[in-house]
Amino acid sequence: MRILVVGGSGLIGAHVAGVLRERGHAVTSVARAAAPGVDHRLDLGTASAEQMRLVLDGHDGVVFAARTDEQRPLRRPIYPAFRRDMVEPVVRLFAAARDAGLTRGVIMGSYYTYFDRLHPQWRLPERHVYIRCRVQQAREARVAAGMPVAVLELPFVFGRAGDRRPNWAPALDRWVRSRSPLVAPPGGTAVTSARHVAEVAADALERSSGQDIPVADENLAWSEMISRIAAAAGRGRRVVRLPAGAVRASLKLGGALQALGGKESGTDLTYLADLLLADLFIEPVSGRPLDRAIRETFQP
Repeated sequence: MRILVVGGSGLIGAHVAGVLRERGHAVTSVARAAAPGVDHRLDLGTASAEQMRLVLDGHDGVVFAARTDEQRPLRRPIYPAFRRDMVEPVVRLFAAARDAGLTRGVIMGSYYTYFDRLHPQWRLPERHVYIRCRVQQAREARVAAGMPVAVLELPFVFGRAGDRRPNWAPALDRWVRSRSPLVAPPGGTAVTSARHVAEVAADALERSSGQDIPVADENLAWSEMISRIAAAAGRGRRVVRLPAGAVRASLKLGGALQALGGKESGTDLTYLADLLLADLFIEPVSGRPLDRAIRETFQP
């Protein structure tokens, strides 16, 4: 197959391109900015349908691996900006893919849509603009595509591709290397590696899957995850568990301060404690060891 990878210069996109080439597929890499290994520069936010179709022509499938920072505070109301960034370009991309005769696709999504299906009583799309846009992105892209489109529902992803790391890694890296105490809320999260994500994406393309596919290697308490990150960075030490009440109070205060400034984030701080204090675990997990991916992400 010949596959177009949008966001091919990023951590996950680079791994997807590598795994596809290992399996004998041809890959074209697209990104907003020029970078080693990028074949075409294309900004989906401003590209016309014709520009997208010209890049898509001759391919069998497309992978959307670009991402949005859900914690980026913006001037309220933020929904129009998030929709313009997350939903509309992806819908145009998959409509153009349909017109170009592609037969399969993959979207790198979020595990929040997995939890929305499992726990509708949490009202995640109602409370968090980022999650609402993730739900809309998957639904509307599939309608526009008219072909099988798999959505990989991703938790925290560890790994490295050249100098590319997860966008949340630098802040954690600075924290665990500092003299500040390490603290963590109750609850936990599923985790995986960029390599595993890439292999699942390649499998979905080869099978022409149109499923929602949650991806996880391990389920970790937040304290265990931070402890393993600190150890990988060469600064292993004890992680103190925060009381749930303190977590709720601090995030509620943060949400109030954002509101006073006329801003909000994609994951609303007012309700974020409900997520941090929950066990955001995916079942089943692969059981694949993650130590190497964690070391790669936080190596000294």
